[in-house]
Amino acid sequence: MSTAKTASKSSASLPEVSISEDGPVRHLHLGTPWIQGSMRLADPFAIELEYVQRMMAWLLFVEPASVRQRHAMQLGLGAGAITKFCYKKLHMCCTAVELNPQVLAVCRSWFKLPPDGPKLRVVLADAAQEIRDPMWLGTVDALAVDLYDHEAAAPVLDSAAFYADCRALLSDDGCMTVNLFGRASSYERSVQALGEAFGTEALWAFKPTREGNTIVLAQRTPSRPPRAELQARAEAVQARWGIPAAKWLRVFKPVLATAAKNTNATRA
Repeated sequence: MSTAKTASKSSASLPEVSISEDGPVRHLHLGTPWIQGSMRLADPFAIELEYVQRMMAWLLFVEPASVRQRHAMQLGLGAGAITKFCYKKLHMCCTAVELNPQVLAVCRSWFKLPPDGPKLRVVLADAAQEIRDPMWLGTVDALAVDLYDHEAAAPVLDSAAFYADCRALLSDDGCMTVNLFGRASSYERSVQALGEAFGTEALWAFKPTREGNTIVLAQRTPSRPPRAELQARAEAVQARWGIPAAKWLRVFKPVLATAAKNTNATRA
């Protein structure tokens, strides 16, 4: 049974959840046309959206053989793509935190989210409050943060204090991936907040997708694996789990390196 905790918003104030279908793909919406998650009907446990695939970039920093012994946590369930993939494909212990009980109900009814069990738990709670529970500290190896309201204008939680709470969840070699997207969002402001919490040397970032999603990865313990090692991991991830990771390193770099390149270009 999913665990319900006191949340800061009543169910009446939360947006209505709806679904749509575009040929072979089903989408989740929160009261607007904005797509908040997707699933390919013929392969419900694969990750359909490119930006969500990129949120699995933490796989570049761990040995593939150790993955199934790790713990994944998703803040903001959406269509459950990350949780389903980690649970079904990677055989990980998984926790998801979701504020809106409608999202959970629709995810279970229409997006093939499995029921809770020994290795899968959905907590109905405010993520900002839930992650401060001491029971989670230091237990998460892969943290995915994708917290948007129905307008998708900017991340709902995007402060240095929130990211510091996220960092406290992580194991020593744990990683957080966060989706930065929105019409009113500021990438630079978000990266500054992430840098305050993790240190800028711990940050990696993808170039934006065509849709405008920028995925940033933050390491609990900063590392700079050789490019050849990262490429080998990317190819192994693609071969083993079907995520198109082999092309990632063309668009995935340390934030410090990207910032230095932009500074040099400005000076030139």
